[in-house]
Amino acid sequence: MDGEQLTDLAASTAARDPLAGLGALARLRAETDRVEAVLVRRARTSGATWPQIAAALGVSKQAVHKKYAGRGLFGGRP
Repeated sequence: MDGEQLTDLAASTAARDPLAGLGALARLRAETDRVEAVLVRRARTSGATWPQIAAALGVSKQAVHKKYAGRGLFGGRP
């Protein structure tokens, strides 16, 4: 999804119809989760540590490690 599509989707969350806004929010959340996973994988591949990734995301090392390391995609080393 490109930047313009993301902008349009974000704007759709302010729809007069709250159900339409919620649907847009769900799609936006799914896209941001996908992008986050891609960026975490790229960071790990380039040598970033879990504490560095956690700091960038504003969460604890344990939270990011639990969310991503268990998938077996990002290397389980702490």
